[in-house]
Amino acid sequence: MRAVFVTPPPGLAPLTDFALEPVAGADGLFTLTSQEDPAVRLFLLDAATYVPTYVPRLSESQRNVLGPEVPEAHLFVVANPGAEGTTVNLAAPIVVDPRTGSCAQLILEGTEYPLRAELATAA
Repeated sequence: MRAVFVTPPPGLAPLTDFALEPVAGADGLFTLTSQEDPAVRLFLLDAATYVPTYVPRLSESQRNVLGPEVPEAHLFVVANPGAEGTTVNLAAPIVVDPRTGSCAQLILEGTEYPLRAELATAA
């Protein structure tokens, strides 16, 4: 699926055009690879699968970033695999309109959610 950010994700400007692909054999794990620079790749986790209790509060402007007519945007968290385990960024989820591929990384207000939560404890 093509995923086009409405504004470049933080730290990845000017990139906006990505491919969002499921990882075979790993339910809820996806790669997000830049179409403009294929060396840029992120791992995304389906939030409903990996952190089912994660329900970020979005401002009205954040809810409307993909447009007011998005029935159910898909919520992902960025995964950061490392030698000591995998962390997920709960402070900046990525939302995708499954109908159009339009997406955005939203920076949540406040400090309720950490940038690096251990995956095992994030749920």
